[in-house]
Amino acid sequence: MPYGSADPRSRLATAANPDTPVTDYAGMEYAEFATIPPAVTVDGREDWYARGQNLVLGWSRVTGESRFEDRDEPQEYVLITVDPTVTATVEAGGETVEVPGERMVVVPPGSSRIRVRGEGRVVRLVRATAEDLVALAVNRDSYAEPHRNIPPFVPWPDPADGYRVRVYDLTVPTLPGSPFRLYRCTTAMVNWIAPQEGPRDPRRLSPHHHDDFEQYSLVIAGEYVHHIRWPWTTDRTVWREDEHRRVGSPSLAVIPPPSEHTSEAVDEGHHRLVDIFSPPRLDFSAMDGWVLNAADYPMPATDGATP
Repeated sequence: MPYGSADPRSRLATAANPDTPVTDYAGMEYAEFATIPPAVTVDGREDWYARGQNLVLGWSRVTGESRFEDRDEPQEYVLITVDPTVTATVEAGGETVEVPGERMVVVPPGSSRIRVRGEGRVVRLVRATAEDLVALAVNRDSYAEPHRNIPPFVPWPDPADGYRVRVYDLTVPTLPGSPFRLYRCTTAMVNWIAPQEGPRDPRRLSPHHHDDFEQYSLVIAGEYVHHIRWPWTTDRTVWREDEHRRVGSPSLAVIPPPSEHTSEAVDEGHHRLVDIFSPPRLDFSAMDGWVLNAADYPMPATDGATP
């Protein structure tokens, strides 16, 4: 993978393994929320949904006070109050927790209720076993059959001190020498990347691939071009043309393995991209100090194998 030497991902164990056995290809999934009507409109809120193999992402625009539908999830899910001007009340596991803006909340399994208020944006990340949310996804038909390059979902080990509502500050400093802020739970990992001011240097892109997991790239500000290339195999019938798709905000791109990809902020102004993975990335988690809440969530046993 051609990461630059200054890119912290150049130290990943997976960065040195470009050879990927390929049995089939899935295409890119794009959901440009700014160009389509909301799936749900209620007093004080509009919701859009898109999915990958393992997650449904809900994007909401809050314009007052609103309550999401009560949920009874068998696994953890994530709530993100994107803006400082939107807050939430989370009721779950016998707790009621007041959440300020710019926070990531991990909601425990079981019954939960979320109320939001203010003016701003909210994200929810729920397992794709949530059939009611899958039915609302703009690309719901794309996963009528599981994509074969992605293994069956396995949640990560239970949190070290048991399940509860957990709130993480998204305004803390990024990792030294990196724009990353990484958090994980049993079902997902969120990389709350620092914003990009102005266009990305086209001489310093970072094309790379993943062997067996999707990347959910959520654009929440500005415009990006997603550059995508699929490797050739001996079977020419599965080859795909390169893609260079320009998207605005808000939008979601679900990037399939094993496509080579990089995203480029374009034009002047403020740009922000958030990367999401489900389940959490083992290679990122194996890097000492990278995951800011690693003490809360143990890694799975790897039998001594290199992740």
